[in-house]
Amino acid sequence: MQICLYMSENCSIFAVAMILYPNCKINLGLRVVRKRADGYHDLETIFVPIYGLHDELEVVPAPSFSFVQEGITVDCSAEDNLIVKCYRQMKAKYPQIGNVSIRFQKNIPFGAGLGGGSSDAAHMAIALNELFQLGLTKEQLVNEVRPLGADCPFFIYNTPCYAEGIGDILTPIDLNLKGTRIVLIKPEEGVSTKEAYSGIKPNPNPFDRKTNDFEATVFPHHPIIEDIKKRLLDAGAYYASMSGSGSTVFGLFKHDSEGSSGTELRALKEQFASMVLYDDTFGEWKA
Repeated sequence: MQICLYMSENCSIFAVAMILYPNCKINLGLRVVRKRADGYHDLETIFVPIYGLHDELEVVPAPSFSFVQEGITVDCSAEDNLIVKCYRQMKAKYPQIGNVSIRFQKNIPFGAGLGGGSSDAAHMAIALNELFQLGLTKEQLVNEVRPLGADCPFFIYNTPCYAEGIGDILTPIDLNLKGTRIVLIKPEEGVSTKEAYSGIKPNPNPFDRKTNDFEATVFPHHPIIEDIKKRLLDAGAYYASMSGSGSTVFGLFKHDSEGSSGTELRALKEQFASMVLYDDTFGEWKA
């Protein structure tokens, strides 16, 4: 998060701008526990933030509201964007929130199981809280964004969490991945939430962070996703999985992955060069 000062042409007016970088997440395991009466599903999963793959969100107080989107095209109107929905919802509740000018750079693909839209909404709430000095705690911000999407509360905390309920009941956990290399690969095709949940059956077994229940319903219809997972494991990943209900597959490699598996990993990245979203090493978690 950055705070910038903008000066008017006559040097008499300053505007404080918030620049935030809404990041994505992956899931370590995902168990579908049960279908609820409201149509949602209770689940268990571990959310892990990926700070290096992010959108860009700039919010500046302005005389009138405006919203400009750049980057990946999102197939919805501005008013249906979760960023704008978050703004409208909070502005209606907190009269001190004024008009803003929003510039949004979309880099995280949708239909990918990475939670990009949820992260955008959560970071918008964080920006409004800071810009207009609402004084909301993290717990209060969670309650503000919960109606916007099941994954939104996680991005308020933005550190590894064990999640229950529809993904909105969170318990921060100790998870040491420092020095672990992660490679994210997303094929051109996406997987909608509706598609992923069609045919999903509750899993009676205990939660296992090695198993994503959506793979059983998605792989038969998207064999390339299953193939990518297999290729990551063949290239030396000690763990590979589809993330969430989307089409992104990630592999985790030991820091010395340029060793015996280096040739296989390089060949994999060359084959899927246009699909590699991210390749980096985990550092420390942000506070």
